[in-house]
Amino acid sequence: MINPESKAIRTTYFSMASHAVLAVIKFIAGYFGHSYALIADAIESTTDLVSSFLVYLGFKYTSRPADKNHPYGHGKAEPLITFIVVGFLIASAGIIAFRSIHFIRTPHEVPHPFTLIVLGIIIIWKEISYRFVKKKSKETHSTALKADAWHHRSDALTSIAAFIGISIAIIMGKGWESADDWAALLAAVIILYNSYQIFRPALSEIMDEHLYDELIANVRKTSLEVPGVLGTEKCQVRKVGMRFYIDLHIEVDGNLSVREGHDISHQLKSRLRHDYPEVADILIHIEPFLPPTP
Repeated sequence: MINPESKAIRTTYFSMASHAVLAVIKFIAGYFGHSYALIADAIESTTDLVSSFLVYLGFKYTSRPADKNHPYGHGKAEPLITFIVVGFLIASAGIIAFRSIHFIRTPHEVPHPFTLIVLGIIIIWKEISYRFVKKKSKETHSTALKADAWHHRSDALTSIAAFIGISIAIIMGKGWESADDWAALLAAVIILYNSYQIFRPALSEIMDEHLYDELIANVRKTSLEVPGVLGTEKCQVRKVGMRFYIDLHIEVDGNLSVREGHDISHQLKSRLRHDYPEVADILIHIEPFLPPTP
């Protein structure tokens, strides 16, 4: 079975290749088709390529094993990478907005109709790319990969905005040349909104915010299926990179020996590691079971 880190790295290869090819196609089509919205798209794809490369480098770092100075591994670097990716998104939105305002104020030609065909193909491909990378982000529990997926979705959204703007400019004719520039400006706003949507969960991960109710419920349920475990008390989960660390208090018969309690905890740990491969480690604390008072 491919580990989450390797799967994430392979996914970044796909993202980088997609961004590179589309950046070239968009720039050529935008230049010869007189569409700044497409050129803006090309700028965004170029920044997406750089950010995907940074995600790749980050995954190579986070995949390093734990060492003396990093006993929990290097996974905390992943949300930091996400912050950098968000920075690139904000920068690209700023560039697109600045250039859009410039071209709105500067007379220019109506975009060529063939740019709509190019945009239609791009929209379909980028939505497919978004769904693929988003699926991999869920499989690997990677916030950085989720951010990379949103690069594809934001690209699809800006292309839709460009498609609408260019269509208006072509249909309405003279006097509506700046419609695709307004579309590019709208795309910048969409990118900024997506940036916040990506930034928030990464910040939560850095702060060890409580976000894993489903995993906690599953761990409690599984724990009670292990012979000797009579109940659970505290269960806390924190995410480090693509893996989870769990602190769990379980209740056992208070008359058991230390060795017997120790054996139960090892059986439980083995069961949880088997059922939840995304869990890197579980720290189990033994408590004596206290029957509820009548």
